Amino acid sequence: MQVIVVGGLLAYIITLYFMRNPLKHTRKFMWRRFLSWFPLGMTYAFMYMGRYNLDALATADVVTKLEKSKISGWGFFVYALALFTTGPLIDKIGGKKGMMLAALGAAVFNILMGWVLSLHLKGAIAIDLVLTLSILYACNMFFQSFGAISTIKVKSFWFHVRERGTFGAIFGTLISLGVYFAFDWTEAIVRAVDIRYTGESYAFRDFMQSLFGLQTYSVSAFWLLFYIPSAFLLFWTIVDLVLIKDSPDEAGFGRLETHDASHDDTTDLSSWWKVIRSVLTNRVLLMIGVIEFTSGVLRDGVMKWYRLFVKDTGLGVENIMTHWGLWACVTGIVGSFFAGYISDRFFHSRRAPVAGILQVIMFISALVIALTINDRALFVGVGALVIMMAVIGVHSIMSGTATADFGGRRRAATATGVADGFSKLGSSFQEFFLGAIITRETWHYWPMFLMPFTILGLIMAIRLWRQLPEGTKKYLAEVEKIKVR
Repeated sequence: MQVIVVGGLLAYIITLYFMRNPLKHTRKFMWRRFLSWFPLGMTYAFMYMGRYNLDALATADVVTKLEKSKISGWGFFVYALALFTTGPLIDKIGGKKGMMLAALGAAVFNILMGWVLSLHLKGAIAIDLVLTLSILYACNMFFQSFGAISTIKVKSFWFHVRERGTFGAIFGTLISLGVYFAFDWTEAIVRAVDIRYTGESYAFRDFMQSLFGLQTYSVSAFWLLFYIPSAFLLFWTIVDLVLIKDSPDEAGFGRLETHDASHDDTTDLSSWWKVIRSVLTNRVLLMIGVIEFTSGVLRDGVMKWYRLFVKDTGLGVENIMTHWGLWACVTGIVGSFFAGYISDRFFHSRRAPVAGILQVIMFISALVIALTINDRALFVGVGALVIMMAVIGVHSIMSGTATADFGGRRRAATATGVADGFSKLGSSFQEFFLGAIITRETWHYWPMFLMPFTILGLIMAIRLWRQLPEGTKKYLAEVEKIKVR
């Protein structure tokens, strides 16, 4: 049933893409653009499966919450640092090569993590598992850092600024699909390979047992959590090689003027330092980075901790807990489309107003969780899902859209890298902080920790409320006869 629901959502997204054509592109252009963004997006979605599979080791009791937090925290820290330096590289080599490097690197280090875990669980080697996984996971996250910026780099050439709200929704949808793969598919793998399982047999478990010959194993084959995402990533790398084109002119359509910050921009970007400096001295991009820091705290502060909260306290809604990935996927898609549609339809492609509205929604939701965390499981579960909806909307419209608007085609990867770098610093920060303070008795600190970051994000959104690139203002005034102050 889950696969049918997700497949239906994906079909709806694809249909909406072809229906939403405000610039009246030819059908041939629409199809060629689809063949560039869809495989790129699916590769990025499966990279999530190779990123958050680590969390399943904690729910399977292979590592503790604190150990998971250490491994993941260092990984996200490396991810964040990498984004501040690899953006200019992607701006130079293009999104297609960047995504292929991301997928190949993530696949290799997931295979190595699976191999090390296999040896450890079989007792073949005596190692410090947490230290070893921390190193390999950090390497995995270094290559993972290429993924989002490569996606946005390609998007910046193929989508006009007035279409990017829709693409922000598509980008958020792909993130949400990645969350579904990362949580529900990995949990399905854990249940299928766990030799401690004593329930009735079912089709997927029988399939996994037969495919990998697990009946003869004396230990649970949790290493498949790493091998299976690697296989998906290698498959999509081949598809990317064949189908993706970095820009319309590479596909034979000529140059598309996107009217973002690159319009009439003559900034000297001839060196790595000049590209980085042009982004780090941009007040608007830095404020987007602060909003993204708060989104990193809130996204992973909920997505990675709700199931552990339920495991510790027993205060869970069975349907939400069992289908956490699916619920996160559905709510993330809703949030992404809300942000993208409202931004383009009512705010003339300004992104900050939508981010501000969603920050208010997250504050209210975190407050509800704080007030009901001891005895109202339904309120906590629904509150967590509402935060997931809102934060994916913020991330998709700010990191997935606003950075390309204000960075422009020429430095889209660098601008996105800086913003996403702030986001992953937020992810790393919350991992270390919550991992250190959360015990069975201290879960009431969880929502209280999240609330101040919604306020900080709201302040930044208000300060950015009326900002638009000059190229976009010029387009609105000359083509759509809209004067935006």
